[in-house]
Amino acid sequence: MMEEKLLEVENLQKIFNTPRGALHAVDNINFFVRKGETLGLVGESGCGKSTTGRMIVRLTQPTSGRIMFQGQDIHILNKKQLKETRKNIQMVFQDPFSSLNPRMSVSDLIKETFDIHKVYRKDKERDERVLEIMNVVGLSPRLVNSYPHELDGGRRQRVGIARAIALNPKCIVLDEPVSALDVSVQAQILNLLDRLQDEFKLTYLFIAHDLSVVKHVSDRIAVMYVGKMVELTDYKTIFKEPLHPYSRALISAIPTPNLKKKKDRIILEGDVPSPINPGPGCRFYPRCRERIDPICKETEPEMREVKPGHFVACHRAE
Repeated sequence: MMEEKLLEVENLQKIFNTPRGALHAVDNINFFVRKGETLGLVGESGCGKSTTGRMIVRLTQPTSGRIMFQGQDIHILNKKQLKETRKNIQMVFQDPFSSLNPRMSVSDLIKETFDIHKVYRKDKERDERVLEIMNVVGLSPRLVNSYPHELDGGRRQRVGIARAIALNPKCIVLDEPVSALDVSVQAQILNLLDRLQDEFKLTYLFIAHDLSVVKHVSDRIAVMYVGKMVELTDYKTIFKEPLHPYSRALISAIPTPNLKKKKDRIILEGDVPSPINPGPGCRFYPRCRERIDPICKETEPEMREVKPGHFVACHRAE
Protein backbone atom coordinates (compact mmCIF):
# COMPACT_ATOMS: atom_id res chain seq x y z
CA MET A 1 0.00 0.00 0.00
CA MET A 2 1.44 3.35 -1.11
CA GLU A 3 1.81 6.10 1.45
CA GLU A 4 -0.37 9.17 1.14
CA LYS A 5 0.90 12.02 -1.04
CA LEU A 6 0.64 15.11 1.16
CA LEU A 7 2.02 17.62 -1.34
CA GLU A 8 1.94 17.45 -5.15
CA VAL A 9 3.45 19.92 -7.61
CA GLU A 10 2.21 19.74 -11.19
CA ASN A 11 3.79 21.64 -14.12
CA LEU A 12 4.79 24.48 -11.81
CA GLN A 13 6.18 27.53 -13.58
CA LYS A 14 7.28 31.00 -12.49
CA ILE A 15 8.31 33.60 -15.07
CA PHE A 16 9.48 37.08 -14.09
CA ASN A 17 9.26 39.84 -16.68
CA THR A 18 12.54 41.77 -16.93
CA PRO A 19 13.79 44.50 -19.29
CA ARG A 20 15.90 41.85 -21.04
CA GLY A 21 13.04 39.38 -21.45
CA ALA A 22 11.17 36.60 -19.66
CA LEU A 23 13.17 35.08 -16.80
CA HIS A 24 12.21 31.43 -16.35
CA ALA A 25 12.94 31.01 -12.62
CA VAL A 26 10.98 27.76 -12.37
CA ASP A 27 10.02 26.00 -15.57
CA ASN A 28 7.41 23.21 -15.55
CA ILE A 29 8.60 21.04 -12.67
CA ASN A 30 6.73 18.07 -11.18
CA PHE A 31 7.21 16.22 -7.89
CA PHE A 32 5.34 14.99 -4.83
CA VAL A 33 6.14 14.58 -1.14
CA ARG A 34 4.68 11.67 0.80
CA LYS A 35 3.30 12.11 4.27
CA GLY A 36 6.09 11.85 6.86
CA GLU A 37 9.02 11.88 4.42
CA THR A 38 11.74 14.41 3.62
CA LEU A 39 12.31 15.45 0.02
CA GLY A 40 15.62 17.22 -0.55
CA LEU A 41 15.64 19.87 -3.30
CA VAL A 42 19.19 20.76 -4.36
CA GLY A 43 20.99 22.81 -6.96
CA GLU A 44 23.25 25.80 -7.52
CA SER A 45 22.29 29.30 -6.41
CA GLY A 46 19.77 30.76 -8.84
CA CYS A 47 18.37 27.40 -10.00
CA GLY A 48 14.87 28.21 -8.70
CA LYS A 49 14.67 26.00 -5.62
CA SER A 50 13.89 28.84 -3.17
CA THR A 51 11.31 30.29 -5.57
CA THR A 52 9.69 26.84 -5.61
CA GLY A 53 9.50 26.84 -1.81
CA ARG A 54 8.01 30.33 -1.72
CA MET A 55 5.33 29.34 -4.23
CA ILE A 56 4.39 26.30 -2.14
CA VAL A 57 3.66 28.50 0.90
CA ARG A 58 2.09 31.08 -1.42
CA LEU A 59 4.52 33.90 -0.73
CA THR A 60 5.04 33.99 -4.51
CA GLN A 61 2.25 33.47 -7.03
CA PRO A 62 3.08 30.95 -9.80
CA THR A 63 2.70 31.83 -13.46
CA SER A 64 1.09 28.46 -14.16
CA GLY A 65 0.74 24.97 -12.75
CA ARG A 66 -0.85 23.54 -9.62
CA ILE A 67 0.24 22.96 -6.04
CA MET A 68 -1.97 20.36 -4.39
CA PHE A 69 -1.95 20.04 -0.61
CA GLN A 70 -4.06 17.16 0.71
CA GLY A 71 -5.74 17.04 -2.70
CA GLN A 72 -6.64 20.75 -2.78
CA ASP A 73 -5.08 23.39 -5.06
CA ILE A 74 -3.79 26.03 -2.63
CA HIS A 75 -3.52 28.74 -5.28
CA ILE A 76 -7.27 28.97 -5.85
CA LEU A 77 -8.15 29.32 -2.16
CA ASN A 78 -9.79 32.47 -0.88
CA LYS A 79 -8.30 34.50 1.97
CA LYS A 80 -10.14 32.60 4.70
CA GLN A 81 -9.33 29.16 3.26
CA LEU A 82 -5.67 30.12 2.77
CA LYS A 83 -5.36 31.24 6.38
CA GLU A 84 -6.67 27.87 7.54
CA THR A 85 -4.36 25.97 5.17
CA ARG A 86 -1.32 27.93 6.35
CA LYS A 87 -1.70 26.34 9.76
CA ASN A 88 -0.56 23.12 8.10
CA ILE A 89 2.15 24.52 5.77
CA GLN A 90 4.88 26.55 7.45
CA MET A 91 8.31 27.76 6.37
CA VAL A 92 11.74 28.17 7.97
CA PHE A 93 13.87 30.75 6.17
CA GLN A 94 17.56 30.74 5.30
CA ASP A 95 18.63 33.82 7.26
CA PRO A 96 17.47 33.48 10.87
CA PHE A 97 18.16 37.17 11.55
CA SER A 98 16.33 38.89 8.68
CA SER A 99 13.32 36.57 9.06
CA LEU A 100 12.71 37.74 12.66
CA ASN A 101 11.31 41.14 13.64
CA PRO A 102 14.17 42.84 15.56
CA ARG A 103 11.68 44.79 17.69
CA MET A 104 9.97 41.70 19.06
CA SER A 105 11.19 39.46 21.87
CA VAL A 106 11.38 35.68 21.56
CA SER A 107 8.10 35.38 23.44
CA ASP A 108 6.35 37.92 21.20
CA LEU A 109 7.69 36.30 18.03
CA ILE A 110 6.14 32.96 18.98
CA LYS A 111 2.95 34.54 20.36
CA GLU A 112 2.42 36.36 17.07
CA THR A 113 1.56 33.03 15.42
CA PHE A 114 -1.15 32.38 18.01
CA ASP A 115 -2.52 35.92 17.73
CA ILE A 116 -2.85 35.75 13.93
CA HIS A 117 -4.80 32.51 14.07
CA LYS A 118 -6.61 33.32 17.34
CA VAL A 119 -5.61 30.01 18.93
CA TYR A 120 -5.54 30.97 22.62
CA ARG A 121 -7.94 33.41 24.29
CA LYS A 122 -6.30 33.40 27.70
CA ASP A 123 -2.86 34.94 28.16
CA LYS A 124 -1.86 32.30 30.70
CA GLU A 125 -2.51 29.44 28.25
CA ARG A 126 -0.62 31.25 25.51
CA ASP A 127 2.39 31.96 27.77
CA GLU A 128 2.52 28.34 28.90
CA ARG A 129 2.44 27.15 25.30
CA VAL A 130 5.29 29.53 24.40
CA LEU A 131 7.50 28.07 27.15
CA GLU A 132 6.52 24.55 26.08
CA ILE A 133 7.55 25.19 22.47
CA MET A 134 10.79 26.86 23.56
CA ASN A 135 11.62 23.75 25.55
CA VAL A 136 10.85 21.49 22.57
CA VAL A 137 13.30 23.35 20.30
CA GLY A 138 15.99 23.63 22.98
CA LEU A 139 15.63 27.30 23.99
CA SER A 140 16.16 28.16 27.66
CA PRO A 141 13.23 29.86 29.44
CA ARG A 142 15.62 32.68 30.41
CA LEU A 143 15.62 33.78 26.74
CA VAL A 144 11.87 34.45 26.73
CA ASN A 145 12.37 38.24 26.81
CA SER A 146 15.51 38.33 24.65
CA TYR A 147 15.62 40.03 21.25
CA PRO A 148 17.05 38.54 18.03
CA HIS A 149 20.23 40.68 18.15
CA GLU A 150 21.01 39.20 21.57
CA LEU A 151 21.02 35.63 20.25
CA ASP A 152 23.56 33.69 18.18
CA GLY A 153 22.68 32.22 14.80
CA GLY A 154 21.74 28.80 16.14
CA ARG A 155 19.32 30.19 18.74
CA ARG A 156 17.77 32.53 16.17
CA GLN A 157 17.11 29.59 13.88
CA ARG A 158 15.58 27.69 16.80
CA VAL A 159 13.18 30.63 17.24
CA GLY A 160 12.29 30.35 13.54
CA ILE A 161 11.68 26.62 13.95
CA ALA A 162 9.60 27.27 17.09
CA ARG A 163 7.37 29.64 15.11
CA ALA A 164 7.02 27.05 12.35
CA ILE A 165 5.90 24.21 14.64
CA ALA A 166 3.76 26.36 16.97
CA LEU A 167 0.49 25.44 15.24
CA ASN A 168 1.33 21.73 14.81
CA PRO A 169 1.63 21.84 11.00
CA LYS A 170 1.77 18.81 8.75
CA CYS A 171 4.37 20.15 6.32
CA ILE A 172 7.35 22.49 6.70
CA VAL A 173 9.34 24.04 3.84
CA LEU A 174 12.94 24.43 5.02
CA ASP A 175 14.73 26.97 2.81
CA GLU A 176 18.44 26.32 3.40
CA PRO A 177 17.90 26.34 7.18
CA VAL A 178 21.55 25.64 8.09
CA SER A 179 23.56 27.33 5.31
CA ALA A 180 24.09 30.53 7.35
CA LEU A 181 25.27 28.65 10.45
CA ASP A 182 28.61 27.31 11.69
CA VAL A 183 29.29 23.63 11.00
CA SER A 184 28.89 22.57 14.65
CA VAL A 185 25.62 24.50 14.91
CA GLN A 186 24.43 23.00 11.62
CA ALA A 187 24.68 19.52 13.16
CA GLN A 188 22.64 20.62 16.18
CA ILE A 189 19.87 22.10 14.01
CA LEU A 190 19.77 19.04 11.73
CA ASN A 191 19.49 16.75 14.75
CA LEU A 192 16.70 18.97 16.11
CA LEU A 193 14.78 18.82 12.81
CA ASP A 194 15.18 15.04 12.73
CA ARG A 195 13.85 14.70 16.28
CA LEU A 196 10.91 17.02 15.61
CA GLN A 197 9.97 15.04 12.51
CA ASP A 198 9.81 11.82 14.51
CA GLU A 199 8.01 13.44 17.43
CA PHE A 200 5.37 15.38 15.48
CA LYS A 201 5.15 13.24 12.31
CA LEU A 202 6.23 16.18 10.14
CA THR A 203 6.76 16.25 6.38
CA TYR A 204 9.73 18.26 5.09
CA LEU A 205 10.69 19.87 1.81
CA PHE A 206 14.39 20.48 2.54
CA ILE A 207 15.91 23.05 0.16
CA ALA A 208 19.72 23.25 0.06
CA HIS A 209 22.73 23.67 -2.22
CA ASP A 210 24.91 21.27 -0.22
CA LEU A 211 24.37 17.63 -1.19
CA SER A 212 26.37 16.39 1.81
CA VAL A 213 23.80 18.01 4.13
CA VAL A 214 20.78 16.79 2.16
CA LYS A 215 22.21 13.25 2.12
CA HIS A 216 21.78 12.88 5.88
CA VAL A 217 18.22 14.18 6.16
CA SER A 218 16.38 13.16 2.96
CA ASP A 219 14.42 10.09 1.92
CA ARG A 220 14.44 11.21 -1.72
CA ILE A 221 16.44 13.91 -3.52
CA ALA A 222 15.47 16.12 -6.46
CA VAL A 223 18.14 18.01 -8.43
CA MET A 224 17.39 21.33 -10.16
CA TYR A 225 19.38 23.19 -12.80
CA VAL A 226 18.45 26.62 -14.20
CA GLY A 227 14.76 26.31 -13.39
CA LYS A 228 14.44 22.69 -14.50
CA MET A 229 14.29 19.50 -12.49
CA VAL A 230 16.87 17.11 -13.96
CA GLU A 231 16.81 14.09 -11.62
CA LEU A 232 14.68 12.66 -8.82
CA THR A 233 15.19 9.44 -6.90
CA ASP A 234 15.88 8.05 -3.42
CA TYR A 235 18.95 9.28 -1.57
CA LYS A 236 20.86 6.00 -1.85
CA THR A 237 20.46 5.77 -5.62
CA ILE A 238 21.40 9.38 -6.31
CA PHE A 239 24.79 8.84 -4.65
CA LYS A 240 25.36 5.30 -5.87
CA GLU A 241 24.07 5.60 -9.43
CA PRO A 242 23.41 9.20 -10.58
CA LEU A 243 22.21 9.26 -14.18
CA HIS A 244 22.34 12.96 -15.06
CA PRO A 245 25.78 14.49 -15.81
CA TYR A 246 24.98 17.48 -13.58
CA SER A 247 24.10 15.23 -10.64
CA ARG A 248 27.42 13.40 -11.08
CA ALA A 249 29.29 16.72 -11.08
CA LEU A 250 27.57 17.84 -7.87
CA ILE A 251 28.35 14.57 -6.10
CA SER A 252 32.00 14.67 -7.21
CA ALA A 253 32.35 18.08 -5.54
CA ILE A 254 31.52 16.72 -2.07
CA PRO A 255 34.75 16.66 -0.03
CA THR A 256 35.75 13.32 1.50
CA PRO A 257 37.60 12.96 4.82
CA ASN A 258 39.43 9.89 3.52
CA LEU A 259 42.63 11.25 1.94
CA LYS A 260 43.68 7.80 0.71
CA LYS A 261 40.52 7.40 -1.33
CA LYS A 262 41.00 9.19 -4.63
CA LYS A 263 37.96 10.84 -6.10
CA ASP A 264 37.46 11.78 -9.74
CA ARG A 265 36.48 15.44 -9.58
CA ILE A 266 34.28 16.59 -12.45
CA ILE A 267 35.11 20.20 -13.29
CA LEU A 268 32.27 21.91 -15.15
CA GLU A 269 33.54 24.32 -17.77
CA GLY A 270 31.78 27.42 -18.99
CA ASP A 271 29.17 29.61 -17.33
CA VAL A 272 25.67 28.76 -16.12
CA PRO A 273 23.30 29.71 -18.97
CA SER A 274 20.93 32.63 -18.45
CA PRO A 275 17.34 31.74 -17.46
CA ILE A 276 16.18 34.72 -19.55
CA ASN A 277 14.66 33.53 -22.82
CA PRO A 278 16.30 30.06 -22.67
CA GLY A 279 16.92 28.21 -25.91
CA PRO A 280 15.07 25.12 -27.13
CA GLY A 281 17.55 22.42 -26.08
CA CYS A 282 18.86 21.03 -22.81
CA ARG A 283 19.75 23.72 -20.25
CA PHE A 284 22.89 21.80 -19.31
CA TYR A 285 24.08 21.51 -22.95
CA PRO A 286 26.80 24.25 -22.85
CA ARG A 287 28.58 22.59 -19.88
CA CYS A 288 27.91 18.91 -20.58
CA ARG A 289 30.82 16.66 -21.56
CA GLU A 290 28.43 13.93 -22.75
CA ARG A 291 26.24 16.01 -25.06
CA ILE A 292 25.12 14.70 -28.43
CA ASP A 293 24.56 17.02 -31.37
CA PRO A 294 22.08 17.97 -32.60
CA ILE A 295 19.51 16.41 -30.25
CA CYS A 296 20.87 17.89 -26.98
CA LYS A 297 21.17 21.36 -28.52
CA GLU A 298 17.79 21.43 -30.23
CA THR A 299 15.46 19.18 -28.19
CA GLU A 300 14.66 19.65 -24.53
CA PRO A 301 14.78 16.29 -22.67
CA GLU A 302 11.61 15.27 -20.88
CA MET A 303 11.57 14.07 -17.29
CA ARG A 304 10.88 10.35 -17.49
CA GLU A 305 11.02 7.29 -15.26
CA VAL A 306 13.96 5.20 -16.47
CA LYS A 307 13.91 2.84 -13.47
CA PRO A 308 11.27 2.31 -10.78
CA GLY A 309 11.17 5.54 -8.78
CA HIS A 310 14.13 7.05 -10.67
CA PHE A 311 13.26 10.02 -12.88
CA VAL A 312 15.75 11.85 -15.09
CA ALA A 313 15.70 14.48 -17.85
CA CYS A 314 18.59 13.47 -20.12
CA HIS A 315 18.79 12.09 -23.67
CA ARG A 316 21.64 9.80 -22.60
CA ALA A 317 20.13 8.51 -19.36
CA GLU A 318 20.09 4.91 -20.56
